[in-house]
Amino acid sequence: MTWLLGYVDPTEPSFVAAVLTIVFNPLFWNVVARWEQRTGKLSRAFGSPYLACYFLGSIILLLNVLRSHCFTQAMVSQPKMEGLDSHTTYFLGLALLGGGIVFVMSSFFALGFTGTFLGDYFGILKEARVTTFPFSVLDNPMYWGSTANYLGWALMHASPTGLLLTVLVALVYVVALLYEEPFTAEIYRQKATRQHKRS
Repeated sequence: MTWLLGYVDPTEPSFVAAVLTIVFNPLFWNVVARWEQRTGKLSRAFGSPYLACYFLGSIILLLNVLRSHCFTQAMVSQPKMEGLDSHTTYFLGLALLGGGIVFVMSSFFALGFTGTFLGDYFGILKEARVTTFPFSVLDNPMYWGSTANYLGWALMHASPTGLLLTVLVALVYVVALLYEEPFTAEIYRQKATRQHKRS
């Protein structure tokens, strides 16, 4: 890790912006979703939990576009690493990017919009937790697919800055999962209990 730091200027504005967006995005969606789950105020404001979820999902998508833009700007504003600047590394990055896109898109199609964008916090639940592909291959494929996208993009640009920021992306997702996974498990446990009592 220390060899990466020799290529990175952490005070460069685009690097700072990338770090802030990487940290802010999951913090934002977790705070807003927990607030909605406790108060229901977004659902009441929009007159529907579905409309509220679509609104939050749209904001999350826009924030993710901003994060990707800041990530790219941070990479191009700092030096490449000669040892990474090769056809082999480029095609490895391309393969990771392709695999990441497969996991992200197949997750989205398996979960749908509300399943992807925190619908369970709005009371919009699936019949059961999704276990089909890509969830049959990997836990949290949306997050790890997204991380693979950033890693692939960094390798394609031979960017030590991109590699360092990808490590941050992965760490932030690990922390987010520590908050999200127990909540999701509890939501579906409660649903199963209610169904069992009715039957």
